[in-house]
Amino acid sequence: MSAAVPNRRAVLALLAGAGIAPLLRAADAVGQPRPVLTRAVPSTGEAIPAVGLGTWITFNVGDDPVARDECAEVMRAFFAAGGRLIDSSPMYGSSQEVIGYGLAKLGNAPVFAADKVWISSGARGPAQIEESRRRWAIRRFDLLQVHNLLAWEAHLPTLQSMKEAGKLRYVGITTSEGRRHADIERIMRSERIDFVQITYNVLDREVEARILPLAQERGIGVIVNRPFRQGSLVRRLERHALPPWAAEIGCSSWAQLLLKFIIAHPAVTCVIPATTRVDHVRENVAAASEPLPDAALRRRIAAHVERL
Repeated sequence: MSAAVPNRRAVLALLAGAGIAPLLRAADAVGQPRPVLTRAVPSTGEAIPAVGLGTWITFNVGDDPVARDECAEVMRAFFAAGGRLIDSSPMYGSSQEVIGYGLAKLGNAPVFAADKVWISSGARGPAQIEESRRRWAIRRFDLLQVHNLLAWEAHLPTLQSMKEAGKLRYVGITTSEGRRHADIERIMRSERIDFVQITYNVLDREVEARILPLAQERGIGVIVNRPFRQGSLVRRLERHALPPWAAEIGCSSWAQLLLKFIIAHPAVTCVIPATTRVDHVRENVAAASEPLPDAALRRRIAAHVERL
């Protein structure tokens, strides 16, 4: 006689009686996927999954049909795992067109479309935005951001007008690699924006001092780029064994530990790792699950990584 398989009620009872680690093992044993954690967009309350998909470099594959199909499969796995937000930019080569190809191939995908305006002329911003929309082949963007603050004084009024006209849902600004934080802070204090996109990871933590607290204070969503330092951080850490205590928060890889460190910050709305691999995108989205590290464990993670 085969062993009885615990049902959902039994698994939940196990949580009440024995703690989270046995629960995770039991839930995995019965094949129940862990729910994908969502975060509320502060300006509206809309819930979006805490792990998105970046496309810098990884989706810049030109017209190569095999590479385009591989990107489409990454997107398929991303949506199937529970992801929604995909981020791109006119700066990212063919990435926008590759996203459009993937969306057309997949059909009715539940995408939260985030892109950027990146041009020095404010007058030419609308034309660039329309070209980006055409490349994605979507009706409208959910979020448009001023990329690296380029001509932000000219572009923000354009984006606000689009939002007021119902042609756009959210407005944001971006920076990366720790640049122009003083300008970012000034804009966050003075302008009506829904999102700020910044670099944040276990080693690059400057934004913890002012940007992240200000986002909470002002009700601004936070999108995190470069969680793996463009892959170099993961490659460095993979030379070392994953600490045994990572299993206590359901992590089976360094990538998941790094992502959970970010997601656990209360100001973070979504983190956008980029990848070319289906197994990696599944692994990344799976990091958006309970349990998350508390403040003490986050400090332990940071200290451990700094020592390696």
